[in-house]
Amino acid sequence: MFTGIVESLGKLVKIEQEQTNLHLWIKADFVDELKIDQSVSHNGVCLTVVDFKDDLYKVTAIEETIQKTNFNTLNIGDSINLERCLQFNGRIDGHIVQGHVDQTGKIISIDNQEGSYFITIAYDEDSTKNVTVEKGSICLNGISLTVVDSKVGEFSVAIIPYTWDFTNLSNAKVGDTLNLEFDIIGKYVKRLVQK
Repeated sequence: MFTGIVESLGKLVKIEQEQTNLHLWIKADFVDELKIDQSVSHNGVCLTVVDFKDDLYKVTAIEETIQKTNFNTLNIGDSINLERCLQFNGRIDGHIVQGHVDQTGKIISIDNQEGSYFITIAYDEDSTKNVTVEKGSICLNGISLTVVDSKVGEFSVAIIPYTWDFTNLSNAKVGDTLNLEFDIIGKYVKRLVQK
């Protein structure tokens, strides 16, 4: 479980294909604090540390993960938003994030508001029936954000300068695919209403 508060930017150093799996080798400033079997959020995707080599660690994304995320667009050298699993020994910032990406969305606009950024994302609402609400929570590439505008199949978020500078959103451009995890409470309410 995570909070959606990005802890560090990692760098994708190596990609290995094994049958339908992708093994990702990541360089991060907290590698020496990790252990085998630990959960780490990578652009909002919960993956398990499976190996170490020098100052790198390895995680594996299976076909199911690759199909539902933007991992098929990753390239060596890309920045990855990282967050280690939650510790229940202090304040919980952000919101409860599982690291289970629901689907992807595409950036349709980025508006520099002279001090902040306003990003609008479109997603296929028909295939999943995922929803957002204004002032609700959304997780974009592992970043806990508040929805500003909500429409069917589209929403916007406002990004403060710190988040822009400290995450891989600063590299984002119109047309990029982002991982989306919708609010868990909203998903349960939606399911109950459908029954």
